[in-house]
Amino acid sequence: MAQSQMETYLNDHLAGAVAAIDLLGRLAGADDIGDARARALAELRADIAADREQLEALMARLDIDESRSRKAMAWIAERASHLKLRLDDSPDGALGWLEALDTLAIGIEGKRALWRALAAAAEHEPRLRSMDYERLVGRAEEQRSRVEMMRLEAAMAALTS
Repeated sequence: MAQSQMETYLNDHLAGAVAAIDLLGRLAGADDIGDARARALAELRADIAADREQLEALMARLDIDESRSRKAMAWIAERASHLKLRLDDSPDGALGWLEALDTLAIGIEGKRALWRALAAAAEHEPRLRSMDYERLVGRAEEQRSRVEMMRLEAAMAALTS
C-alpha cells in the first residue's frame, strides 16, 4: 500500500468531515432556523460524526496519524466560507442557507466516493477489508438524499421571487 498517499487521502477526508460537522453546528445553532430544521441538522451532524469515527478507526488500524494541520486548515476554510456567505447574502439569509447546503451535498458526495474508492482498493489491500463499505455508501446516499430535500427547498426560497 502506498502509505503516504493513503495518509494524505484519508486525512483530507477527515478534514472534510471536521469542516462539515462545524458547519452543521453553526447552521443548527442559528436563531431563525426553526425547530424542525435544527433537529434535522443535528441528526445529520450526529450521522456525519459517526462516519468520521469510522474513518478515524480505519486510520488507527492502518497506523495513520491524524493531521492536525489539515484539520486546522479545514476549520479555517469553514470560517472563511461563513464570512463569504455573510458578505454575499441578503438579510433573510436564503442564499447563504442554499450555499451551505450545496457545500454539505458536495461533501457528502465526496464521502460516498471515499467509501467506494476504499472498497475498490480493498480488493487488493487486505488491511482495508475491515469495513462494511456497502453500509457506509448507503449511509452517505441516505444523508445526501436528506440534504437534497432541504437544498431544493432552499433553492426555491433563494432563487425565486
